[in-house]
Amino acid sequence: MTRAEAKERNRRALLDAALQVVSRDGYRAKLDEIAERADLTTGAVYSLFGSKNGLVVALVADYLRPYYEEIEQAVPAGLDLLEAVDAFARYYRRSCDAPDAPHRLSLQITLLDMALHDPELGSQLGMSIRAQENHLIALFTGRSHNGSVVTSHQAQRLTTALRALFVGLSQGVPLGLAPGADEEYFADTARALASGVSLIDHDAASS
Repeated sequence: MTRAEAKERNRRALLDAALQVVSRDGYRAKLDEIAERADLTTGAVYSLFGSKNGLVVALVADYLRPYYEEIEQAVPAGLDLLEAVDAFARYYRRSCDAPDAPHRLSLQITLLDMALHDPELGSQLGMSIRAQENHLIALFTGRSHNGSVVTSHQAQRLTTALRALFVGLSQGVPLGLAPGADEEYFADTARALASGVSLIDHDAASS
């Protein structure tokens, strides 16, 4: 095994261990237990991630990456904006019924709790999630809508609104707080939001 391969193996082992411990213990997660589960020392954490917070941020990026890759496959090129939003909404609703959906929701809530207990970590997590959301912004940018083309700034505004909508709905589904929120409902509400939300680039309009 080369040095690079050993480094990647150790990195993967720490991320897998962190997912287990952080999902269970949240902000109380102990760095030494994470290292022990990975059969490494805490020194390896500092060497590879800089800190416990650095490890958690890397964990979130690693966890979200395949999710956004799946979205890109679920929303093909050639669709206009409302068609793309419809496809995205249907994918999101189907993910609520996936076998790992309860675990994903639990991790989401755990990470929010960690961010509230550690503002510095919260800031770092916010930056990491926004970086991942650039995939969605790029996905919507350039699509046709009402005779014009969606700009990157407009796509960013829409992405923020859709994320708020879907996070709220997806948390309500397992709690029984969103009765009737099937795939069609997700698609209808997402299209209504995209149709009704102001996509005007206010910065450009005021300049």
